[in-house]
Amino acid sequence: MTVRTVSMMWSVAAATVLAGSSLVACSQVAQIGGSQPCMPPPFSLSEESTSPGGSLTVQAEDADCDPRYGENAQIHLEVVDSSGAKIVELQAPMNDAGGFSANLTLPETAAPGQATVSAYPYSLDWCDDTGRNNRVGSPERFGTPEIQRVSCVMPAVPLTITP
Repeated sequence: MTVRTVSMMWSVAAATVLAGSSLVACSQVAQIGGSQPCMPPPFSLSEESTSPGGSLTVQAEDADCDPRYGENAQIHLEVVDSSGAKIVELQAPMNDAGGFSANLTLPETAAPGQATVSAYPYSLDWCDDTGRNNRVGSPERFGTPEIQRVSCVMPAVPLTITP
């Protein structure tokens, strides 16, 4: 055998060992947190449009996975009007599975036009591009390393504010 052949054999062997240890590490991470991909459930509005001073309900059914938000979980709701002003910001109760129903009243000063309503779990690291449930593997609950929040798209739906 040539030196090049032996070198290639060692490279393949090392890569195989590294790949195998990565798979074990990934499965251990999943077992520690016991979580499967589970993002917040989609939400909807009772009205597609309303006027300044009008009200609507924002709601979501329970997730079809097990997000485990906890018994004191809250949903953070925001409405941004067409001028870019945040006109509503509040927290409302949310159940362990992510279901909620909250009533919002727009201020009289809401700018007419296309607005955006967003809703996401309050004070929880729900956003992870891998789809893992970061709350389940939290250091407080399992002693695992803290996971830092990563970028993702804010869950939002359009709302038309009529004059």
